[in-house]
Amino acid sequence: MNQPSATRLAVYGLLGLPLAMAALPVYIQAPAYYTSRLGMSLSVAGIVLFAARLVDTAQDPFLGWWVDRLARRNLLHRAMWLGAVLLAVAFTALWLPPVSGDLWLAAWLAASLTLVYLAHSLINVAYLAWGVRLGDERTLARAAAWREGAGLIGVLLASALPAWLLAPRSVTPRVAMTVFASLFAVLLITALWLLLRIAPHWRPPPLAGPATGRPTWKTLRNNHAFRALLLPYFLNSLSVALPATLAVFFIEDVLAAPKWVAPCLTLYFVAGAVGLPGWVHVSRRIGPMHAWRMGMLLAAVAFVWAGLLGPGNVLPFLLVCALSGLALGADLALPPVLLAARIPAIEGPAIYYGVWTLIGKLCLAIAGLALPALAWLDYQPGTPAIGSAGHALAWMYAGVPCLLKLGAMFMLRADPHASPEPSR
Repeated sequence: MNQPSATRLAVYGLLGLPLAMAALPVYIQAPAYYTSRLGMSLSVAGIVLFAARLVDTAQDPFLGWWVDRLARRNLLHRAMWLGAVLLAVAFTALWLPPVSGDLWLAAWLAASLTLVYLAHSLINVAYLAWGVRLGDERTLARAAAWREGAGLIGVLLASALPAWLLAPRSVTPRVAMTVFASLFAVLLITALWLLLRIAPHWRPPPLAGPATGRPTWKTLRNNHAFRALLLPYFLNSLSVALPATLAVFFIEDVLAAPKWVAPCLTLYFVAGAVGLPGWVHVSRRIGPMHAWRMGMLLAAVAFVWAGLLGPGNVLPFLLVCALSGLALGADLALPPVLLAARIPAIEGPAIYYGVWTLIGKLCLAIAGLALPALAWLDYQPGTPAIGSAGHALAWMYAGVPCLLKLGAMFMLRADPHASPEPSR
């Protein structure tokens, strides 16, 4: 089979940018926007966000099952266009509520979040599964690098643009977020149009049996190679989710350097993007499984020192950010390649990626429990983390993730039942 050109793979990866732009603001910026800018009470916002995330976490496997059925019937393009239009509209509605007051704002936030999660998950699951059909292991690693690199750019844009647009006193929040949502809609529609016109096409597998859900679910449960990958992936995802949840608190209250939050996070993501091509090269030399284990070891060795830092240790922390950011490239590019190798060619891949994305979202939800745990250990956000509170935050931020990372590394083993090459 002819290998796709670098241009076509880059076009495939481009959709990762707007999808990442939608994910970060919803998880991080929407709560602050509704509480600080629109006046919603923090408790009401928390309840709505928790309920919406439960729905978001549970729906992905079912969306994956549906995407596989659509792909077999050559209806996937229409569904992705429908999802893109719905996502653009819901994302705009999320930032521009026409109501006020806790009750109406809560209803609007719940409805818009549900639609954003639904549309985003539909496109994302289909997009990830699309990548399985692009070629051999080397091609999949290159495609994943393009996709995740574009996603990191999207994260940086989503981090910087809202703050920059909201900064001028003469600009109202409504005007600023209208510009942000409009830019997002243009990027999303353009990237999807390019994906469907230029990127390598989705090649659905032959239909091996009745087009019902039961054989698909049973086969997925009986796929030993796939199930063997889930626990290492879960442990590794949790090791990433915990520092992501606690990074701002650590920088502000342990390092006592609130002005360095943005530079540190930017350095981390830029290093991740820079490291992606290197991990693709290493994967070609020693295989994706060994390359990923090497990345896990580098992340643990680089990141564990963060737990020893204290007030004013900004320069050492920047070094930690750079090295652990380089290791992040392995977490982004290589797990999808390992997953692809475990999906039989006759099966639809989307249901596998539905379970895959469910695990990632579950890890984000579990990481959120670190905040009440730290509160129980006497840590108070916005105050210097010293004594037992400082040790608890440092341990939760760096110590536990490193242990989880090492656990994932030791549990990741070659499986004799895995296919030698990804399905095409």
